[in-house]
Amino acid sequence: MTTTTDTIKIAMSERRPLSISKEAWPVIAQADWWNGEHKCQANYVRRIRVREHADGRRLVYGTYSSGAGGVPVGFRGAAGGFLVPAHDGAPDDDETIRAIRCVAGIIGDDAMGAQCIADMPAEDA
Repeated sequence: MTTTTDTIKIAMSERRPLSISKEAWPVIAQADWWNGEHKCQANYVRRIRVREHADGRRLVYGTYSSGAGGVPVGFRGAAGGFLVPAHDGAPDDDETIRAIRCVAGIIGDDAMGAQCIADMPAEDA
């Protein structure tokens, strides 16, 4: 993932990367993990993000990358994401949850998927 002032480039699964405006796609759910006590010393970092556009589309993506503490030579991280289309003009929660589970599999941490799902906006009962 490459970041500039207001746009980010996101690695996607089964399609080329997307560049989006952070302002137009705010984060609605997230999960983060790093090894060790302090993130600034971590060797490995995992993250999952869910962003939602005003038109109801959602972008679910994640990365497994090296942290500031360094990793062995030859380390290969992972990144992937999915664009979830809106359903009848509204966000599709079921497809979003499936996308979160897929991204968690790509970065190798199913528990993070559950953590990100738990961070989603609550459903009214």
